[in-house]
Amino acid sequence: MKKIVIILAVLLLCAAGWYYANNTPADSARGELTLYGNVDIRQVSLAFEQGGRITKLFAEEGDMVEQGALLAEVDVTTLTLQAKKLGAEIAAQEQNLLKMRRGNRPEEIARAEAALRTAEASLEQARRDDARLAALRRTNSVSTQEREKAQTALRVAQGQRDEALHALALLREGFREEDIAMAEAQLNAAKASLAIMEHSISLGKLYAPTKACVTSRLLEEGDMASSATPVFLLSLTSPKWVRAYVTEPQLGRVRPGMKADIRTDSFPEPVPGHVGYISPTAEFTPKSVQTEDLRTSLLYEVRIVADDTKDTLRLGMPVTVILHEEGGHGS
Repeated sequence: MKKIVIILAVLLLCAAGWYYANNTPADSARGELTLYGNVDIRQVSLAFEQGGRITKLFAEEGDMVEQGALLAEVDVTTLTLQAKKLGAEIAAQEQNLLKMRRGNRPEEIARAEAALRTAEASLEQARRDDARLAALRRTNSVSTQEREKAQTALRVAQGQRDEALHALALLREGFREEDIAMAEAQLNAAKASLAIMEHSISLGKLYAPTKACVTSRLLEEGDMASSATPVFLLSLTSPKWVRAYVTEPQLGRVRPGMKADIRTDSFPEPVPGHVGYISPTAEFTPKSVQTEDLRTSLLYEVRIVADDTKDTLRLGMPVTVILHEEGGHGS
């Protein structure tokens, strides 16, 4: 009986030793934590804000483009001609406003004064003719029609003199402040319309928003582009990061700034990196996790920023991340 008890005790000790050896991670003893994930895929669909027929495409699929690189152009001929027409109208409005602010020229005032003198002379002559015909009418020397004609000429001369006098007064006073303000407002509105048109012309060019790789060229030269139709699909290559996941027991071992080695099956040398983000919220195991023991766990997302100077990591590539626990904030 004692032998059986001793044998059972030995078996239990062996089982405990085996369990401890197989369930105590070796990387924990080395101050390391192994995670599994994928290089994150981030893509941008680029479309024109200003629709039109595509005239030029400057990038092919697979090209690496820098931020601000010109990728495509659409036809903006109509907008350009409209902008030129509006620019000419603005120039005319500017000259008119300048004239209003400076007031009327002395030559214009002198011309109005001369017109007034002519009108006054004509009025004086009409008065004399009317007086003469009035006297003749009293002696029946002229007809009633001639007398009425003289009176009509007198009234016309008076109206012409009043009109010339009013025109001279307006020239001397210059333009009203309200008229100048209205001209300024009209000029500003025209300039705003031109700015909008020039902005629309600038939208006829499509630029790369950041450094990226052209994954797909979806339209070709001659196609009609619109804001709803992407022209290029870009994959963002900078910065690169790995999206990995840790279990709740491992969470306490991960800190922002921890140094990391990112390993792939394609290259022998690891890519350096560091922990840039730890999710504050737990989530169910995502489909991309490939380890069996994590399938039913609640996990926390960890984002490792890669310092991929040799451009060895490809978007979507599965990787193994080794976190070094001696690094990080507070270490």
